[in-house]
Amino acid sequence: MGTQEPITEISRSHSTSGPGRSARKRLRESFVLAKGRGLRSLLPGVMSALLLFVLAGIPLPASAQGLGMGDATSGKQPQQQAQEAVPSQPESGEDELRPFGYNLFTGGFRKEQERGINPDYRISEGDQIALRIWGTVTINDILVVDPQGNVFIPNVGPVKVAGVRNADLNTVVNTAVRNIYTSNVNVYTSLNSSQPVAVFVTGFVLSPGRYTGIASNSILYFIDNAGGVDPQKGSYRDIRILRGGQEVHKADLYEFLLKGKIPILQFRDDDTIIVGPRGGAVGASGEIRNAYRFELSGSQITGRDLSDMARTSPAVSHVQVSGTRKSIPFSSYLTFEEFTRVDLFDGDQVVFAADEKTDMITIRVDGAHLGPSQYVVPNNTTLGEMLDHVPVNKELAMHELISLRRVSVAERQKQTLEESLHRLENTYLLASSATDEEAKIRSQEAAMLSDFVKRAREVEMKGLVVVANNDNARKMLLEDGDVIFVPRRTGAVLVSGEVLIAQAHVFKKGDDAEEYINRSGGFTDQADPKKIILVRPSGEVETDSGDVRPGDEILVLPKVPTKNLQLAATLTDIIYKIAVSSAVVMQMY
Repeated sequence: MGTQEPITEISRSHSTSGPGRSARKRLRESFVLAKGRGLRSLLPGVMSALLLFVLAGIPLPASAQGLGMGDATSGKQPQQQAQEAVPSQPESGEDELRPFGYNLFTGGFRKEQERGINPDYRISEGDQIALRIWGTVTINDILVVDPQGNVFIPNVGPVKVAGVRNADLNTVVNTAVRNIYTSNVNVYTSLNSSQPVAVFVTGFVLSPGRYTGIASNSILYFIDNAGGVDPQKGSYRDIRILRGGQEVHKADLYEFLLKGKIPILQFRDDDTIIVGPRGGAVGASGEIRNAYRFELSGSQITGRDLSDMARTSPAVSHVQVSGTRKSIPFSSYLTFEEFTRVDLFDGDQVVFAADEKTDMITIRVDGAHLGPSQYVVPNNTTLGEMLDHVPVNKELAMHELISLRRVSVAERQKQTLEESLHRLENTYLLASSATDEEAKIRSQEAAMLSDFVKRAREVEMKGLVVVANNDNARKMLLEDGDVIFVPRRTGAVLVSGEVLIAQAHVFKKGDDAEEYINRSGGFTDQADPKKIILVRPSGEVETDSGDVRPGDEILVLPKVPTKNLQLAATLTDIIYKIAVSSAVVMQMY
């Protein structure tokens, strides 16, 4: 087993400067553990919710050689903090936001079992009841509830069951039978089926009509059969049930969407469900889980109620409200606490934002290291200060070849590539042809280039910052989202690109790149033997393929299939940029 100890160098060049007294004091006071961004961990009012562990007395080397990493056995390291990923919604206008509940009616409620009679169902005319009596007398029959609401039992007479709950049916019948047969009699009843009902569904639904079901079907069943609420015109909060022209119930589906409460109602033949027109609405987007257009139940809603329905992220600190007041457009930017006391009206647009400044950043450590993988540290932390607290096993980790992956660098690499691809499209795909023969050649090249450009845009840039062999690397300030990568020690050399068999080989001292390429079957027909690059584990790129080391990747670039020298130079430049920035060899076909 290897020992766990600090890294003492990252390159053949040694640094004589170590972290100063102020840096040591800052780390002792400020290194905090995090699973994720943890930016809210320093905000007033939430200190008790997100506990910050301050690591006191972390010993730092008096003189650090290169980029040092912490001792894994010291037991005094930064810790991790949980991350809850909260999807961030883009700012959207009302036309881009769907109404809350738009996906409620997709056919799921049409599958309600028509024979599933619930315990609260009230017996009504036409229902069929199975009756079994044994003992003094024997009866096995199916009884139908007559227009007077009775069932007739031989030797007992009519028994009133209309309006009785299904759960109480056996008790009512048993009592009536025992009034006649006082001993040695057993009674069992069950509701076999209820009388079908036909209910009208109209108003702002997609398919108004008359739909059949059973009396115990929910209001959702009938609306779903009618195609659901019209998401642009219909209301999810103004649904009325009429019986004989009189309103007997009013439903608000937000109660079901938010709390799971569903209106309990027993339908009768020719009842009418009317879905009203959509009422006023307020759009909500930004740092929330429910980015929708929320319908108002009245003329207004409070900011607190909207934030509860929208389910805001814990990171929300400010809210932008825009709309119209007295026919005059207005916009305001409020703290979240102020927003909760604001009244909102029809047409308002609300954007929730996490807009609190913080002096902490999140750093991730990947690769062959020990201990936590994510840290929240002060935003003026240097790479060297960070690495003094990341333990490794030096027998397993290539600690001298660490690299840094940075979001801003990846974005810049992507932007540079996009600019090159854009110039390529403008120069060669839109160029005119002087002759038919030239047009034919250009057409073939255009098809190839279009496919190449499409695939090139899908390449993910690594944003690699090479820090090996650099005396100033320790002093480099870290940025939020940086990833420190510690490569694992290996005895293999990877060969990829334009070779017959892309594979890894055991490192053999003294062999150059071409010898490894020959072991991979040699060059393909599309390979350019003069375009071979070495990518070191540190991220360094070299075009001299003679000095191959363990962990290196040999990339063989393709030839550019065109006689146009300018086009060939442009394509070669793009292929090289992609290989260096992402370690991917782009093929022309």
